[in-house]
Amino acid sequence: MDLPLIDLSGRDALQQPEWPDAVELADARATLTSLPPLVFAGECDQLTDRMAAASRGEAFVLQGGDCAEVFADTNADAIRAKIKTLLQMAVVLTYGAQLPVVKIGRMAGQFGKPRSSGDETRDGVTLPSYRGDAVNGLEFTPASRRPDPNRLVEAYHRASATLNLMRAFTQGGYADLRQVHEWNKDFVRESTAGAHYEAIAQDIEKALAFMLACGIDTEAFRRVEFYAGHEALLLDYELPLTRTDSRTERPYDVSAHFVWVGERTRKIDGAHIEFASRIHNPIGVKLGPTTTPDQAVELVERLDPNHVPGRLSLITRLGAGKVRDLLPPLVEKVAATGHDVVWICDPMHGNTVEAAQGQKTRRFDDVVDEVRGYFEVHRALGTHPGGMHIELTGDDVTECTGGAEGIQDHQLGDRYETACDPRLNRQQALELAFLAADMLAPGAGIR
Repeated sequence: MDLPLIDLSGRDALQQPEWPDAVELADARATLTSLPPLVFAGECDQLTDRMAAASRGEAFVLQGGDCAEVFADTNADAIRAKIKTLLQMAVVLTYGAQLPVVKIGRMAGQFGKPRSSGDETRDGVTLPSYRGDAVNGLEFTPASRRPDPNRLVEAYHRASATLNLMRAFTQGGYADLRQVHEWNKDFVRESTAGAHYEAIAQDIEKALAFMLACGIDTEAFRRVEFYAGHEALLLDYELPLTRTDSRTERPYDVSAHFVWVGERTRKIDGAHIEFASRIHNPIGVKLGPTTTPDQAVELVERLDPNHVPGRLSLITRLGAGKVRDLLPPLVEKVAATGHDVVWICDPMHGNTVEAAQGQKTRRFDDVVDEVRGYFEVHRALGTHPGGMHIELTGDDVTECTGGAEGIQDHQLGDRYETACDPRLNRQQALELAFLAADMLAPGAGIR
């Protein structure tokens, strides 16, 4: 097998599976190395340009999808539902912000998950923790929980199928702006909170009618740019899918357009930060409440040494009760370096609580409050709120409490289907988009 393009030897690689069979792993990596790229360098460069606009306050980024994708959901219905929800959110945000919305699915590769412990014990039985479908199975049996490198290859094929459907839906007429608006009108009619958002829906209706009356009916109405992103967690997947672009002779991770380093793997001298620093994709890094301003600056200088606008996104996951205190010093310290980063709010991971029945959940009001605090901080500092990073599904699950439907703790068991962390359902995700559109509106003074 060829040596990897990026050498991570001697670097501490956190949150990696303990593969039981080195030969199986070598075979899986060799197979991945031989497979075609899932995305192309030119697409990644285009996304960097779009992210650069967001860093200047000239665009807004919407990234969303499952906490952890599962192989069983690699089907047209599940993928279409997620894309539909993101497109609906994007139309509302575009109108509210009066800016282009850069759409990135948390899709086609989000098959690995970090865990707080390598093992899980139930009724006196201890097995390896579930680390995502790219590593092992969710079922609590020895056979299912055994880390299997062949799942890395399966993850590639599932990602390929997802990308094929994603491109077909967004380029083949399914994303037509007028159709997406009709879906939002249905949401307004059917939702218990619809009356609150009817004015925005009517304004969008008038804007569309005006453009069509003026003869404006371009291809931009019928298709959209839609990118794929995931956490670059499993290095045995990302390294074999890193290739040198023939045009620029630069390395790109061709598993996705956009990849990020998580809160648990952002060790400054670790393998994940080294990997991210070497690829030329647009990249992100998650910053939790323990991140100091000096650490943020160190990460920025390490990951964006050439000051490339749009290269780096800082995705903050601070919690509703902490965002107003912790975000300002981070933003001020990084702004003083002169780096053009994209500030993105992840209002999900800092707001996870345990319900009375033991399920992990998130309160919709906390999610909204962190988004509101994020906008308030940027408004006060005169900096640009660059986007939102949301865990969501297009299905009517009951995993997060609250929202217009008023989901209560005792209802979580009705449709609690996530393989890992709780997601906003379609109704909650669209409600968040309408609320964020109000916060983004130029008259709100937030830009």
